[in-house]
Amino acid sequence: MSSRRKGRILAFQALYSWEALGRKERAAPVPEELLSFSWLETDKQENLGEATAAFSRLLVTGTIQNIDAVDKMIRAHLKNWDFSRLNRVDLALLRMSTYTLMFQADIPPSIVIDEAIGISKEFGTGESFRFVNGVLDSIRRTLEDACAPPDAQIPANILGPAGTPEGPAVRLRPPE
Repeated sequence: MSSRRKGRILAFQALYSWEALGRKERAAPVPEELLSFSWLETDKQENLGEATAAFSRLLVTGTIQNIDAVDKMIRAHLKNWDFSRLNRVDLALLRMSTYTLMFQADIPPSIVIDEAIGISKEFGTGESFRFVNGVLDSIRRTLEDACAPPDAQIPANILGPAGTPEGPAVRLRPPE
């Protein structure tokens, strides 16, 4: 298993814990116990490389710091499903992956979605991977459309008051 895959699993587990413990204070800093991974078994903590831990910390911190934009994007792409009904495994995975799609332009969307599907198959329910794939692929298409030429149609549900997309700023093309 690659160190990036391990890092994604670790970040997913930390985000699951954050949600399960009800730590959703928007202005509060990311809890230190999440970033130190003190909840990991001792042997796993000892074998955790610094690059893997740093990647995990980046995903956890970035997701939590941008939680409002991430959750808004997820909500906009749920079809016939209420956000409050998402199970915590799917929610943690969608949040981490949506953050990556929105704010980490250096990671190809296909890798983000493939990794999310793999983690979902391992930790989710029997149908989780299909649900996660559908939501993330819809988000990917929306973000790609946001980078399209000016005459392309961007769905109104992600447009801000001035008619500009909110959140996925790093994936947007500069004005021509």
